[in-house]
Amino acid sequence: MAAGAAAGTASGPGMAEKLYDLVVIGGGINGTGIAADAAGRGLSVLLAEADDLASATSSASSKLIHGGLRYLEQYEFRLVREALSERETLLAKAPHLIWPLRFVLPHVEGMRPRILLRAGLFLYDHLARRRQLGASRAVDLTRDPAGAALRAEYRHGFSYYDCWVDDARLVVANALAAKMGGAEILTRTPVTGLAAKDGRWALTLGRGASARPLSSRAVVNAAGPWVSAVAGLAAATRNVPPPKLRLVKGSHIVVPRLEEHQDAYIFQNDDGRVVFALPFETQFTLIGTTDVATTGDPRNATASDDEINYLLAVARRFFRRPPQKSDVVWTFAGVRPLDDDGTESVSAVSRDYRFELDTGSGAPILHVIGGKVTTYRRLAEAALTELAPHLPPCRPPWTETAPLPGGDLGPAGFDTWFTDLCARRPRFDRQALLRLARRYGTRVNNLLQDARVVDDLGPHLGGGLSAREVRFLRDEEWAREPADVLWRRTKTGLHVPTNERMALAERVAGVINGG
Repeated sequence: MAAGAAAGTASGPGMAEKLYDLVVIGGGINGTGIAADAAGRGLSVLLAEADDLASATSSASSKLIHGGLRYLEQYEFRLVREALSERETLLAKAPHLIWPLRFVLPHVEGMRPRILLRAGLFLYDHLARRRQLGASRAVDLTRDPAGAALRAEYRHGFSYYDCWVDDARLVVANALAAKMGGAEILTRTPVTGLAAKDGRWALTLGRGASARPLSSRAVVNAAGPWVSAVAGLAAATRNVPPPKLRLVKGSHIVVPRLEEHQDAYIFQNDDGRVVFALPFETQFTLIGTTDVATTGDPRNATASDDEINYLLAVARRFFRRPPQKSDVVWTFAGVRPLDDDGTESVSAVSRDYRFELDTGSGAPILHVIGGKVTTYRRLAEAALTELAPHLPPCRPPWTETAPLPGGDLGPAGFDTWFTDLCARRPRFDRQALLRLARRYGTRVNNLLQDARVVDDLGPHLGGGLSAREVRFLRDEEWAREPADVLWRRTKTGLHVPTNERMALAERVAGVINGG
């Protein structure tokens, strides 16, 4: 039987149930990555997300594709090597969403010795092959432009390279790749029933009159902080305890730009943790993150006053003109679903991923625990390897070299492609075009169509957002509510004053609903 040919119907109470090869529960980076990989191999796939794509952890990261320099201190060499290798792979797959970022690490007297930092950076340079990213080096902060924003006491340091990523848009790009491969993507569709029957999974999507039954040969539980809750749905037919998670909240603050250059900083704090200060959305600096154990509903995760004060205190220690609490224009927090490995310190809990494969009753379900944005693609490949004995024969792995939707910019890279785009639209405002090009890559032409100037995109809603773009996000990228547009598909909400955000949200809602 050809891969994916099994998709059909099965008899069910009152209606036909479609049979899929694989149902993925969870629309974050791991879920969309697995759905994209599986669909591209020829499997019939459905992805169900209870809220919006990237509505939780996957839009609340530090926006980095990185090896994880601090994980070397925890001897996580396998994780760091894999992540370092993936930097280069993802940079090639989505150069509109991911780009190199130089980090400056000031040396702090009395903390990690310079020789230890140098040794760690040497490992960071050589654990995986570098093709596009530069090597680390020592820097004199009295002469390097990055030193101008720091207090005078920080005279020495190091620089190295990682990558920036628009995390929520990376999730959307993978959902688009899954859809292009034939997958069905359902947002705001919770899985409310999950039972093993006759070697297959019987699922119920949604509630009440809109509930939809379907069947699947296998299920991937990639629900992030809700992995245990989803596993609990199957408890009636599986006498297996749910996976144990360690839920750790990470919070960030956003303040007006603290530096004039495009470099990022990594600061060593007194408690041994590191905090990033990153250039963000042209006009801002993003500072984070924290590590706080949490037991609350991940949907309600917010940055606490203690976390905000903690991040401001780190900024005060390093920046010549540090931000005040009144400067904070936005905060966000996400809950990381880490593997409960018994580690006492939440900062030391591994960020590596782990699977639990349950094949009871002949119906396999794979629970995904942990993981990083950086390693999502490798996680997806590994997940399908685990499930391969339980799925129809399918095509081999393919995602390593295939660009994500919008990422097919050509070998010359983003800058050359963007220069050509500007030449083809000479009257279009360059900054507006750059903003759109970064969001959509080559898909920007699907949005712009025959537009010659910004005004051709229809009414301006605020913050650089047009009515045509909102309709594009609604029709092409599953945006259903204002927050989907203003804080995930774009960061337009950040570019209007706080007291204007509600009015902007109402205008966006009007367009989404057909205005």
